[in-house]
Amino acid sequence: MLGTLSEKMQGLLSKLSGKSKLSEENIAEAVTEVRLALLEADVNYSVVKNFIKRVKELVLGDKVIKSVTPGQQFIKVVHDELVALMGGGESNLNLGTQKPAVIMMCGLQGAGKTTHCAKLAKYLKKKGLCQNPLLVACDLQRPAAVEQLKTLGTQINVSVFSLPNEKDPIRVAKEALALAKANGHDVLIADTAGRLHIDDELMDQLERLKKILSPDEVLFVANATTGQDAVNTALEFHKRVAITGTILTMLDGNTRGGAAISIREVTGQPLKFEGIGEKVDDLQVFSPNSMADRILGMGDTINLVRKAQEHISEDDAKLLEKKMRSATFTYEDYLTQIQAIKKMGPLKGLLNMIPGMGNFKLDDFQEKEFFKIEALIQSMTPDERSENCELTVPRRKRIATGSGTTMEDINKLVKMYKQAKQMFKNMPNLKQLEKMMGGSRWR
Repeated sequence: MLGTLSEKMQGLLSKLSGKSKLSEENIAEAVTEVRLALLEADVNYSVVKNFIKRVKELVLGDKVIKSVTPGQQFIKVVHDELVALMGGGESNLNLGTQKPAVIMMCGLQGAGKTTHCAKLAKYLKKKGLCQNPLLVACDLQRPAAVEQLKTLGTQINVSVFSLPNEKDPIRVAKEALALAKANGHDVLIADTAGRLHIDDELMDQLERLKKILSPDEVLFVANATTGQDAVNTALEFHKRVAITGTILTMLDGNTRGGAAISIREVTGQPLKFEGIGEKVDDLQVFSPNSMADRILGMGDTINLVRKAQEHISEDDAKLLEKKMRSATFTYEDYLTQIQAIKKMGPLKGLLNMIPGMGNFKLDDFQEKEFFKIEALIQSMTPDERSENCELTVPRRKRIATGSGTTMEDINKLVKMYKQAKQMFKNMPNLKQLEKMMGGSRWR
């Protein structure tokens, strides 16, 4: 995502890093390039104008011009202003004090409202923010919308309320709210109808639904690939139903990213979540810091750490470190780590999150090689995995045959495993690392 914008910004910043000093002349040139990069990314024109004005005011100060690292100073100014532009910090959902908390989803047809109703329910359950959510099928316009929501509800084990053959979403909303209160549902998420364009009928219906549901949150679901159109649409929805936040979808695609940067500034309402894939787990909190990092090619360490924490507990991490340092790390532990990484997502996506690794080319062959290790270890006996016996040639032949690989593959694994084990054993611990780095903490 944001490939073109990120490339242009990185190219500009690398040019500035070679300057011994920032002058008004090269600042003007840099600011012009930032403006063009943002406009090409489909960022709203008035947003770009105000952003450039703020950057200019900050970088033309004496402190920046006299800096010995002008490129870094300029990067910091642009980064901080991007973060401020997108809201400054993460925004939590308001689930109110009364049960059920009500969330109403709105947006144009095709933005991904139905899918993100399910994603949000799954997210809330996973984070322990609710125990018994209810999805409500109020989109009675789009063919199969109700069935789609039911299918998603079954997939994530969440109840779905609908009224067969009903044409009035207001009645559906009333009965769903009564049922939610009676059955102890703690969150109600209403899927509403969309259109291919904004019209009075759509807005009137949403206004009536809002009156009935009295939602704690009105979330606008915006397709990031539509650029400035998404921003203009968000503004219109905000005028009529007072949205409380936005969910950006399709951010995993080849989008120019203008919507991500513009919506919050134009509507005044926070970006709350971003959809990063098609699976029901592919939803994460929108982080302005993370997005600014990605735009400037600094990776995405914020979400990388979150992914790791989801799949590797602190106790497991401590146990693993102890095993590594005491030379008791085994093939079984190696397999466990590989499986944890697999759960975190494709290797290519993880590499993009690591600062400096975004341009690293990982082809399908290399990805397959990584997962071939899993097959090899799974073909070992428990004693072989625990290193209670030597991997002799006959054993290696059996493992290669059992995993559908070759002797070359098993020999490569053994060599790589031994090198990794030795490296881990000799690696300084985190306290030593912090001391070596002058007590500084990684971003």
